[in-house]
Amino acid sequence: MAANQAAYLHKAGSPLEVGDAPMPKAGPNEIIVKNAAIAINPVDTHMASAGVFVQVWPAILGCDVAGVVHEVGSEVAQEGRFKVGDRVIGHTINLTTGKPQDAAYALYSAVPATKAAILPDAIPFTEGAVIPFALEAAVCALCVTKPGTALPGVPTPALGLPYPSLADPAAPLNKTLIVYGGASSVGSMATQLASAAGITVVSVAGAHNAAFSKTCGAAAVLDRADPDLADKLVAAANEAGNEFVGIFDAVCSPETYAHDLAVLARLGGGHLACVHPPPTDGVPGNVQAGMIFAVNDAATPVWRDWVTPALRSGRLRLFPPPLVVGKGLEYIQTALEKCVAGVSAAKLVVEL
Repeated sequence: MAANQAAYLHKAGSPLEVGDAPMPKAGPNEIIVKNAAIAINPVDTHMASAGVFVQVWPAILGCDVAGVVHEVGSEVAQEGRFKVGDRVIGHTINLTTGKPQDAAYALYSAVPATKAAILPDAIPFTEGAVIPFALEAAVCALCVTKPGTALPGVPTPALGLPYPSLADPAAPLNKTLIVYGGASSVGSMATQLASAAGITVVSVAGAHNAAFSKTCGAAAVLDRADPDLADKLVAAANEAGNEFVGIFDAVCSPETYAHDLAVLARLGGGHLACVHPPPTDGVPGNVQAGMIFAVNDAATPVWRDWVTPALRSGRLRLFPPPLVVGKGLEYIQTALEKCVAGVSAAKLVVEL
């Protein structure tokens, strides 16, 4: 009989400890994944250091899994989309449920079937693991149509942009979006999804990551260190000649917020979607600012209809590439520390 283990957080700020864990049982609309690789996200480090979003102690963290289906729930079996033995990637949602079995840092995890997709045989698990959380976060930044609540008093953005298409190239929509932090995991994914929907993306990234941002689909890439960045962003948006949608800020620092607001003011307003709480001071009345919350049913059609064929065709690229820290649950703590230290144009992954 299979046995489960997990990397537990016993209190905020303490190192993770590996121990035995209950074997998860699939609910009707869930699959149980035997994890072969998991990925690290910045939200995991915030949960580990400060305990934010943790509902049950000891806690199991993590959002990204890649592995093999171990069990399917009754409704999943009836639908026939997944079966035992399938190679999959999935987004675990302990962020909302608080349930330890709904987290990634374990040998076995429960994943909603609506947040999983078949991983083609040609793609290693370590590469597939970079996709799930970034995909859902990017959909939440781009495609949600009605504002919700990210935190008390902080709305979610509602850009209402179309889902990505399998057509390559996608039919142009004559809309322009600025992505700040285009080489980050979520920023590069947002660039991929937006460009696959026919949106012109102007990316802001380090000069050394310009080629990477272009590969993700950016029409133009501007250097984040350019002293004239705001002027050049306005010029790039005007040169595109499209409707200006707004800015997705995947960095969210005082410096990026200053640029965001300056650009939005000069381009007549628009949306400001952020990965952290948006600025509150100096926000023009014609700017709709919000913070993404990266669990939303808006992502269901993308998981169900787009991810697997897009992976097979190369429309969805495995970006940023994985940086494998080690093999075994005990390496997750090291990976969290590396994430806090900072990575560029890479995503930290642990094999299991």
